[in-house]
Amino acid sequence: MDKHYLTPLFAPRSIIVLAQAKEASQAQTAYAQALHDVLCAQRFSGTLTFLDPQFTGTLSDLDQVKADLAIIALPQDEQLAALELVGRMGCPTAMILSHGVEAAHARQLHLAAVHAGVYLLGPNSLGIQRPSLQLNAGLTGPLAKDGSLALVSQSGALTASILDWAAGNGVGFSSVISLGPHTSMGLPEALDFLANDGRTQSIVVYMEGIQNARKFMSALRSAAIAKPVVVLKAGRRPASSAAALTHSAAIVGSDDVFDAVLRRAGAVRVRSFVGLFSAAKCLASRYRPANKRLAIIANGGGPGVLAADWASEIDLELGSLSPEAVATLAPQLPARASLTDLIDITEAAQPEHYRLAVEAALADPCIGGLLVMFSPRPGVDGAAVAEAVAEIKRRAAKPLLTCWMGDSSVEAGRAALRKAVIPTFRTPEAAVGAFGNIASFTQNQQLLQQTPPPLSALAKPDIAGARLVIETVLAERRNVLTEMESKTLLAAFHIPVTRTLLARNAHEAMMIATQQGFPVALKIDSPDIAHKSDVGGVALNLHNGEAVRNAFNDMMQRVKRIKPEARINGITVQNMARSRRGREICIGLVSDDPFGPVITFGAGGTMIELIQDRAMELPPLNQFLARRLMERSRVFDTLGEWRGASPVNMEALEQVLLRVSEMVCALPQLREMDINPLIVDETGAVAVDARMVVAEQGHNQLGQGKYGHLAILPYPARYEQLWPMRDGGEYLVRPIRPDDAQMLQNMVKSLSPQSRYFRFVSQLAELPPAMLARFTLIDYDREMALVAVQQERVVDEEGEIHVKERLLGVSRYVTNPDRSTCEFALVVADDMAGQGLGSRLMLSIMEVARDKGLEQIEGLVLSNNPNMLKLMRRLGFEIRPFPDDPEFRLVVHPL
Repeated sequence: MDKHYLTPLFAPRSIIVLAQAKEASQAQTAYAQALHDVLCAQRFSGTLTFLDPQFTGTLSDLDQVKADLAIIALPQDEQLAALELVGRMGCPTAMILSHGVEAAHARQLHLAAVHAGVYLLGPNSLGIQRPSLQLNAGLTGPLAKDGSLALVSQSGALTASILDWAAGNGVGFSSVISLGPHTSMGLPEALDFLANDGRTQSIVVYMEGIQNARKFMSALRSAAIAKPVVVLKAGRRPASSAAALTHSAAIVGSDDVFDAVLRRAGAVRVRSFVGLFSAAKCLASRYRPANKRLAIIANGGGPGVLAADWASEIDLELGSLSPEAVATLAPQLPARASLTDLIDITEAAQPEHYRLAVEAALADPCIGGLLVMFSPRPGVDGAAVAEAVAEIKRRAAKPLLTCWMGDSSVEAGRAALRKAVIPTFRTPEAAVGAFGNIASFTQNQQLLQQTPPPLSALAKPDIAGARLVIETVLAERRNVLTEMESKTLLAAFHIPVTRTLLARNAHEAMMIATQQGFPVALKIDSPDIAHKSDVGGVALNLHNGEAVRNAFNDMMQRVKRIKPEARINGITVQNMARSRRGREICIGLVSDDPFGPVITFGAGGTMIELIQDRAMELPPLNQFLARRLMERSRVFDTLGEWRGASPVNMEALEQVLLRVSEMVCALPQLREMDINPLIVDETGAVAVDARMVVAEQGHNQLGQGKYGHLAILPYPARYEQLWPMRDGGEYLVRPIRPDDAQMLQNMVKSLSPQSRYFRFVSQLAELPPAMLARFTLIDYDREMALVAVQQERVVDEEGEIHVKERLLGVSRYVTNPDRSTCEFALVVADDMAGQGLGSRLMLSIMEVARDKGLEQIEGLVLSNNPNMLKLMRRLGFEIRPFPDDPEFRLVVHPL
C-alpha cells in the first residue's frame, strides 16, 4: 500500500508491447518498428516482451503473459479488444500510443479501462520516459539524460522540442509524461504520482487545458506542498469584450484567474519556454529569499542598470547595503565604486573585490537574494572571478544567481559556475526573471499554507435571510438583483450599506429625501440595466426637494428614451456618502469556467473598466489572504496617507473582504457581484452601490457536498469536537492545520523507537521536512487528518497567562484511486495509551470518511503490533492476511 498506484505505469518492472496489427498497413508496420527501435535503443532494467510480428494467432493467445504495463500501439478498431485482453492478464496499467483520437472513441476506451480495472494513459499520448530505468516508451525522441526534474506536457510536439533542447543544455529528467486531448488519465494523476516520486525533486508542466478543476487544484496543491512546481500555460485569453452584467466580469479574463489559481496552489507560472527550465533550475536549490529585495553586484553601470530596470518592471525591489556595511566595504573597493543602490564595483574590480562585495551582500539581513554580474574587461580574468564566487557559494544562505555577459571570452567562467551548481544566465533580464520566480514561489507557498474556514470569527451572518432573497428572485425567473436586493444581501452579511429607499414617483422621492436629509443621490432601479451611468440613471449631490423632483422626472424620461424595453421599478433615494477624502474601491465576484468563484479587488468608480485595476483571489479568505489580495492591487498605494488624506481603516476593508468570502461560501447561487463604489476612509467602509447576478445551484458544481462550487475546500471546522479525558480534563479533536507541524514533530520525537516503527515502519527519529509538510498541509478534498489536542493554561514569570497546546494523537485517511475506499493511519502518544484516545480518533476519522461518501476504510498493521490489532478487533474491523507481505495484516471495515 505504500507504493503509489501508478508506479507500475511510470516505473514498471515488466512491459508487454502490443504493436503489430492483424492486417498491418505499411504505415502501421513502420510505426511498430519505430516503437521497437526506441524501446531497444537502450537496455531496459526490467523485462520487455514484444508481440511477434509474425504472430498468426489471436490476441487472446497471450492471456497468460504477466506485466506491470501494457503498451498498445494498434489501430483504433483493435484498441478496445487489446484493453480487454490487458484486463484479463491482470496487468494493472496500460498506455495507448496514438494521435488524432476523437472524444467519442476516447470515452469508449476510458469506460473499457474502468471495466477492466486498468489505469490507462492515453489515447493521444506519445508515451513516457523513465531515464533511471533506461525506459523510453514512446515516440518523443531519444532517451533523455537522467536527472531530478520531471516533465509533464499536454503537447506531443512540444514534448519532443523540450527534450531536444534539454539534451543540448545538459538538463536531465526523472520522468517525462506526454499527455494529450481526451486522455483517460490526465494532469491530476500525473502530478499525484510525481509528488510522491522519490526521484523527482521538481516538476515542470506545459499545459493547454484541464478537464476537472477540483481534481487539478487538489493534485497541484498536493504536489506543490512536496516540491517546486513550475507551469507554462498556452492559450492566454483576455477579458471578454462581450457585454457583461457586472464591471468585474468585464475586466477579468480566464488567464487572470489562472494566475490566481497557481498562486493559491503554491506553484510558479512562467511565460516562456526557456523560463520553464531556468525557474526549475533555481527552485531546485534549497535556498529561498526572505524578501523581494535583490542586490545587484556589477563591474559596470550599464549592465547593472539594465538589471535594475527589469527588477522594477516585474515588481522586485532593489536590495541596498546597510550604512554599516557600506562603511566597512567602501575602503576595500576601487576608488570609483558606488554602493548607493547598485553595488557597482567598477571595471577595475578583481576577484578579491567581488569576494568582498558578495560576502557583504550575503551577510546583510535586509537583502533577500544576490545577482552577481560580470562584463569582460581587459586585465580581469572572468574565470577567476567565477571561481571566487563559487567558493563563497558554499557558505551562502540565500539565493545566489550570476550573469556572465558576453560569449566566448566568458565561457570558462560560465563553466566554473555550472560546475559549482550556481544558476548562470546570459542576459540581465533572464537572471532577474529567475530571481522573480524564486520570490514568487516563496510568496505563493505562504498562500498555500492558508486554510481559512467558510465563516470568519466575526458576527454570524443571516444566511437564511439572504437565501430567501435569492430564492424569491429566481422564483420570478430573474437573474439580476436590483440595487435594493443586492444591498439586502450585503446587510445580511453585516457589510455596511447606505440607507436606500425606493420611490415610485417624484413626490415620493422628494418626501424620502427630505426625511433622510440632504444631500442625496438618485439611481434608476431596473433589472434590465446593468450599468446605470450608461443610460443617465444616476444623479448625485441633490441639495433640496425641488432638485430631487426635477431629477426624478428627467431621469425617468431619459432612461425610457434610451432603454425603452427596460422594466423600471422606480428610482432609489439614498444619502450621499459624507467622506470628502474617501477612496472608491470595487470589490467583486466573477465565476470562472472551470475554477468557479473568484473574488476581485481594485479601484472603483465609473472608470473602472478603463483603469483595469484588478487583483483576485480564490475563496475562502482569511485576514492574511485578504491583506495580500489588497496589496496586489494598484489602488493599494493610495490607501495609506495620500495627498493630505488620512490612511483608511484597513481593518474595516479587510472585514468587508472576509464578509464577501463568507457570502461566496454560503451562497453557491451567486455568479457575479459588484460592490462599486465601496467608499472607505479612516472611519470605516460603506457600500454605496451594489449589483449581483444569481443562477440556480448546480450549474457551477466542481465537486460534491456543501462547498462543491469552490475550487478550494474551506477548513472543515464542523468536525471539531471536545471530548472528556478519563482522568479529568478534556481534549479537542479537530482537522489538522499547517501550524500544527511543530507539535506533530514534537510528538513523533517523544515516541518510543517501537512506536515510531509501528507507525512508519522505519527507524526515523523525526519527520523529514518534506514529510512533515505533507502530513500537516493537506487537501481536505482527498484526505483528512484529525488531531487530538490538549490545552493547558500556563502562567509565566510576569504573571501573564498563555495557552500551551500538546498534540496527543493523529488519525488520518487518504482516499484511494477508486474514490470509494480509503486507507487510514493512526498514532497516539505513548503516555496516552489505554486512555481510549485511539478508539475516539478512529471513530472520528471513520465518521468523516462516511460523511464524504466513502464505502470502506482499510489499513495495514504489522503482525507483531498486538495492541493495534486488538483495537481493530474491538472496533469491528475484519483482519485478513496481506498477500504482498506476510509481516502485515490488512484490516478492513465497511462504512
